[in-house]
Amino acid sequence: MNFEEKTAVRTVAVVLGGGVGQRIGLPLPKQFVKVAGKPIIEHTLEVFESSPHVDEIIVVMTAGHIAATEEIVRRGGFSKVTQVVQGGATRNDSTVRALEAIGDQECNVLFHDAVRPFVTHAIIGDCAEALAEHEAVDVVIPSADTIVVADRDVLSSIPDRSTLRRGQTPQGFRASTIRRAYKVASEDPDFAATDDCGVVLRYLPEVPIALVHGDEQNMKVTEPVDLFIADKLFQLVSRTAPAHGDDSAYEQGLRDKTIVVFGGSYGIGADIADLAEQHGAKVFRFSRSMNGVDVAEPAAVERALAETHAATGRIDYVINTAGVLRIGALAETDHTAIDEAIRVNYLAPVHIARSSFPYLSRTQGQLLLFTSSSYTRGRADYSLYSSSKAAVVNLTQALAEEWAPHRVRVNCVNPERTRTPMRERAFGAEPSDSLLESATVARTSVDTLVSELTGHVIDVRREDPTLTGTAAVLASDGLRQAAS
Repeated sequence: MNFEEKTAVRTVAVVLGGGVGQRIGLPLPKQFVKVAGKPIIEHTLEVFESSPHVDEIIVVMTAGHIAATEEIVRRGGFSKVTQVVQGGATRNDSTVRALEAIGDQECNVLFHDAVRPFVTHAIIGDCAEALAEHEAVDVVIPSADTIVVADRDVLSSIPDRSTLRRGQTPQGFRASTIRRAYKVASEDPDFAATDDCGVVLRYLPEVPIALVHGDEQNMKVTEPVDLFIADKLFQLVSRTAPAHGDDSAYEQGLRDKTIVVFGGSYGIGADIADLAEQHGAKVFRFSRSMNGVDVAEPAAVERALAETHAATGRIDYVINTAGVLRIGALAETDHTAIDEAIRVNYLAPVHIARSSFPYLSRTQGQLLLFTSSSYTRGRADYSLYSSSKAAVVNLTQALAEEWAPHRVRVNCVNPERTRTPMRERAFGAEPSDSLLESATVARTSVDTLVSELTGHVIDVRREDPTLTGTAAVLASDGLRQAAS
């Protein structure tokens, strides 16, 4: 029997959102806290909704928040969500309610914490594959820290770290197995368990629990600091937009759509415009050199958008790639250069965003801005440029939240050093293998346009094939700090 035949059984993902967020210190459950423009649970649902290994999703939610969850499901278009059920007093009670909602059907069940939004398709797929051979599956990662056993605040032993793992979710089971485990557990007056694999381990000891390798980034948002880490991880983990292997996604997302590109006369802006036009979009390009549109002038931006809307009756995407790069010590920079840098690199995105909103809210479109790899750390001689680009990132995240009720997406592309006329003017000729090509950035930008992402900083960089996972994230963050 091949893998496809073994996994023909239905897979139901149970997203457990029964927590109340006491440890995180907020007045609402942590699964509703917004990170990267959306409630945490919405990010989590997006992963399971888009997983080819998941057929159905059941959400278990804490009392009093059922309606809010149903609204998130409706607004997000999560078609795989079939039920939102009220959770129990404990994690185990919530599992039992989810099993009751599933009924007597045999299926694979994946129980996942709603506040683990960084679960990946790879982890979900590995769980589904493991359940073709095993009745129970746990997701784990090695422990980087030494674990000690304490006895009344005194160290009593140090287990061998090589045998220790840290548990994550999903935890997967054949439905009949986890039902049987809870039935046996219900007969134990001293029953207590912190997770579902613990129930199987204790009450069905004859059932082996297979281990699937998780990911360091598959973190659980529990403490206040986790919100900050999660926000940064969304910037780093979401460093590339969903790639589209064929042109059908471009055709579907771009044909007959109206796109405005500010800064579209050359470089990245021109490449985006060309690529979009190749796939049926109606593109309107504006720049000072091309048609006298100065993005730093609000009236010019408003006229450009009004002219575009008059021509096609709609605006679906607005993109701003315009910018100026002024290098030098701030104390030696004159007022004219300071004014230009701030007006073009920061105030222009503000004006473009404000003027674009009425059009984008009608089409539920997207605003795409651009930052620089220097935004994560201010550097000598780049004070104006770096600080304004950091401001654009904050603008992106804030607007994604503000505009989410209107279904307007806002993202920001963060290219590594890219071969553009602006860069060539500032730095002259540079080694060809040290720079991204603007066409590469343009393709990622279009990938972002036709995706459902919002509130993200999309990093584009030359990949180092020797680095993966967290190492790649950390290395790329170092590149951003070192790059101009």
